[in-house]
Amino acid sequence: MPMTIEVRAPSEQSEGTRSQVQRWLKNIGEAVAENEPLIEVETDKVTIEIPAPAGGVLSEIIKHEQEEIEPGELLGTIQAVAADATAAAAAAPVVKKPDPAAEIRAAALAAHADALASQVSPAVRRLLTQHGIEPSAVRGSGAGGRITVDDVLSHIASRGSAMPRKEPLPTESEAAVAGRRVPHSAMRKRIAERMVESLLHTAPHVTTVFEADLSAVIAHRAAHKDEFRQQGVSLTFTAYFLAACVDAIREVPEANSRWTEDALIVPDTINIGVATALEGKGLVVPVVRNVQGLGLFEIARELGQVVDRAREDKLTPGDVRDGTFTISNHGVSGSLVATPIIINQPQSAILGVGKLEKRSVVITENGEDRIVIRPRCFITLTLDHRVMDGHRANRFLQVLIERLEGWKE
Repeated sequence: MPMTIEVRAPSEQSEGTRSQVQRWLKNIGEAVAENEPLIEVETDKVTIEIPAPAGGVLSEIIKHEQEEIEPGELLGTIQAVAADATAAAAAAPVVKKPDPAAEIRAAALAAHADALASQVSPAVRRLLTQHGIEPSAVRGSGAGGRITVDDVLSHIASRGSAMPRKEPLPTESEAAVAGRRVPHSAMRKRIAERMVESLLHTAPHVTTVFEADLSAVIAHRAAHKDEFRQQGVSLTFTAYFLAACVDAIREVPEANSRWTEDALIVPDTINIGVATALEGKGLVVPVVRNVQGLGLFEIARELGQVVDRAREDKLTPGDVRDGTFTISNHGVSGSLVATPIIINQPQSAILGVGKLEKRSVVITENGEDRIVIRPRCFITLTLDHRVMDGHRANRFLQVLIERLEGWKE
């Protein structure tokens, strides 16, 4: 007798992320083998494959493509059958049986939607179309339950940001512009939602800017990079910033904290995420864990491994989980200063590192001022102003820069 096997989403999920089904790799009625990739799930951080928990035939799809899912949620079912039956099912053509009840429900919903659409004014209809909202999703407050412009605006505001449908109709302004339409990926939509939520609805952002002389770091790196390379490790400037952040966080631990309504939670560990751009996809933040217990070599090794996995699209949910602080090295692409850099919730601060370049500066030696050339970069700390005030943020950067400018093992 066939046995029904449940296919569920992974029970573990990175904090602050939302997942959705990207695509099913099998259709209903097709045979699957145990551990064969069955579903692709995309979050705002990584894309993972969910393997089939058992061999058999895919019998039901509960969560469809582009639908959001929760950890452990039921996604579909497999009918586990004998090996010979599985092989026969694989060879048989896929026949999808019609579902009369589903067709009736769809027709009723379509009729209801048409009725609602016919009752709205042109201004309301244009606003609904622009934001990809079905009339049935909005509660009308006008006469006879009619939907008003204020009703639509309130609906949009209640969701924080409009959730466009799969194929939104072009607005009047879009239709007048010649060009191609590039649909948002799930990652890009999640990034957009989280940026808006962090900046406009969660944390009051404040940014402080300092400048650092990296002469000591450059000299140290020149003396040790070949030694690191011989051991398979790339010694990058970012590794120095991770190490310097440990000293700064020890001096200003609230930079490594998270805000709650009742208290400030300050972790015992320092897990630093490093914002990494993926060409054509977006930004991910792989995490180097327990940086407070690592030397420069271990930091460079762990950093290189996790960034390589990000660029090879091999990150796991564990690689992006539990970050307590973030570094954005935006200077690698030429940026001098970026402000504010949006805080990676539920963290409280993010460090920005600008482009390293030679600059003329005035120094005083033996009581005389003179102009010299030094390798320098701007460093910013964007913080949640609920968590700390400006003088604490300044103290953080003072310690960080003292560590970099006086670099020692």
